[in-house]
Amino acid sequence: MNQEITQPRARTGQFAVQFSATRRGARLARLLATEQLRSWGLPLENASLVVGELAANAALHGCVPDRDFRILLGVYGDVLRIEAVDTLGDRLPERCDPDAESEGGRGLLLVEALSVRWGTEHGPFPRKTVWAEVALTGS
Repeated sequence: MNQEITQPRARTGQFAVQFSATRRGARLARLLATEQLRSWGLPLENASLVVGELAANAALHGCVPDRDFRILLGVYGDVLRIEAVDTLGDRLPERCDPDAESEGGRGLLLVEALSVRWGTEHGPFPRKTVWAEVALTGS
């Protein structure tokens, strides 16, 4: 009798990739990060959305001509830390409450809703990091 034996994958790992600060780079960041999470056997839905938002913000709002942004994933116990590093350190993201008519401005609201916590870090100049931590249990 053939029985497939499945064992949970270890919840460890790190992933870091640099992308061009373009819409295409942001899309590629989300796709590659999602594939990495899949290879680690981790829940995808919330993490993929958070990566997509942070990557899009880094590419569209944190871009400096001819400078890339970087996405980092790290698993620490039951938390996935997602970091987006760009080179526009003097411009911090702002969480705003857009009116019902607005077409944009909801990205950080989504990050806040799907994350355990999120924030920003400076340095080294001119970099800034926008990070979010997503729970891996109960997702």
